[in-house]
Amino acid sequence: MKFKTIGVITKPNAEFISPTLRSLCEFLKKKNCRVYLDEKIPDAINSCKFEKASRKVIGEKCDLAIVVGGDGTILSAVRSLAHANVPLLGINVGRLGFLADISPDELESSLEEILNGSYREERRFLLEMQVFRKGELIFEGDAFNDVVVHIRDVARMIEIETRINEEFVNYQRADGIVIATPTGSTAYALSAGGPILHATLDVITLVPISPHTLSNRPIVIDADSRIEILICNTKEGIAQATCDGHLSTDVHVGDCIKVKRKADKITLLHPKQHDYFEILRAKLHWSEHP
Repeated sequence: MKFKTIGVITKPNAEFISPTLRSLCEFLKKKNCRVYLDEKIPDAINSCKFEKASRKVIGEKCDLAIVVGGDGTILSAVRSLAHANVPLLGINVGRLGFLADISPDELESSLEEILNGSYREERRFLLEMQVFRKGELIFEGDAFNDVVVHIRDVARMIEIETRINEEFVNYQRADGIVIATPTGSTAYALSAGGPILHATLDVITLVPISPHTLSNRPIVIDADSRIEILICNTKEGIAQATCDGHLSTDVHVGDCIKVKRKADKITLLHPKQHDYFEILRAKLHWSEHP
């Protein structure tokens, strides 16, 4: 499909993004696109005087959302637009950029192709987390990368029990556990020693963080699995359950964190020449000579 109504989302108050954002707006103006800017974008860099709108309105009216920033900005956009079935395209002005794979130097050439209908798309899923205390729901949130259960303030281990589809898996002492989508397998889960999962796989990985028993290893399970993490002991510290390192809540002994795949999916767009393994080589510095 070709895209004519476009939403633009970026990290507010980030000065280094301004030149790229202005270039994008000028390009979209030349293409006669209907454009809605995220309402948090400062007026000072809205040189084209495009209409500003909330994420809700962007989800309702746009057939494409372009995110200018790093992976963190895309994670925020995904969580707010997953329900709307709006595809996302990322322009990387952040640091690592696993999700935003168009550089500012390639902005016009890549967007020209994509707006004319020449692109690759990936459907990816999110996780939804719920925290229950004494049977009552006290918190819920969505994650595109991962749900992490970890101690909050002190260098102490947390003791947790893990169940998958109501079957007991293990009881372990660790700094925490990462429950990651394939998208999140190259984020915190990778740093904790988890496997890299190809972005299109229909699986979830559970990665312990610094487990006390060295035989504890990451496991990969079907994406339709239902995961339960029971907080058994947090010693002196208070534990937290976190979605994408952004949404978080304190959890106490006896609390149960339930995680499952979210029904809504998100579509990411890439240039036609997008190569997942090339991105891994570039971002992880594979195949480099000493």
